[in-house]
Amino acid sequence: MLKPGSNIAIKVPLYRWDETVAFYRDRVGLREVKRTEDSVVFEFGEMTLWVDRVARQSQIDVWLELRTDDAASALEQLGSPKRDELEPLDGMKGHWTSDPAGTVLLVCETGGGA
Repeated sequence: MLKPGSNIAIKVPLYRWDETVAFYRDRVGLREVKRTEDSVVFEFGEMTLWVDRVARQSQIDVWLELRTDDAASALEQLGSPKRDELEPLDGMKGHWTSDPAGTVLLVCETGGGA
């Protein structure tokens, strides 16, 4: 069974990153909870919004997290391609995939969010 995870990521090209971070911080008024060299993390209600700077990207992408008890079975249920080359999972049990429109999905096992 799949259910929504707690993370949304907006992958932003370098030339749009500063203004996108400022938009969510200053105009939307979200509270910043973490910052790294390439990410700013905001509290987004019960979810976490990651605004990630991506050097070799020309457009904005939105990535979503789905949780499950069995990532391999969930991937099969979705009938979606495995796309684990997208980003390291850093010890998390799951897979990157995408929906038919190309939206990137992290299908991870419960307890393994980003």
